[in-house]
Amino acid sequence: MNEESQATHLVLVRHGLSQYNEKGLWAGWADTPLTQKGREEAKLAAGVLHGMNFQAGYTSPLSRAKETLEIILRELSQESIPIETDAALNERNYGIYT
Repeated sequence: MNEESQATHLVLVRHGLSQYNEKGLWAGWADTPLTQKGREEAKLAAGVLHGMNFQAGYTSPLSRAKETLEIILRELSQESIPIETDAALNERNYGIYT
């Protein structure tokens, strides 16, 4: 086994384009879904991650983040890994600005 195969990596991916992003709005804690372009961006992210094997996935409970992770894992044929969902991974709460 070489050193590369024993390395541990942390991969951070921001969600794809959401409906609020598309309108130029701050989403914050608003649970705005992905757009079709956001879904395509998630597929592109999966392409960049091709060949990586993940042990676990972590996401906020917001649908745009969860769907982005689901698309990436589906594209990588790794849907069976354990997924942790935690509100601590939410974007900032922008209050009245969302």
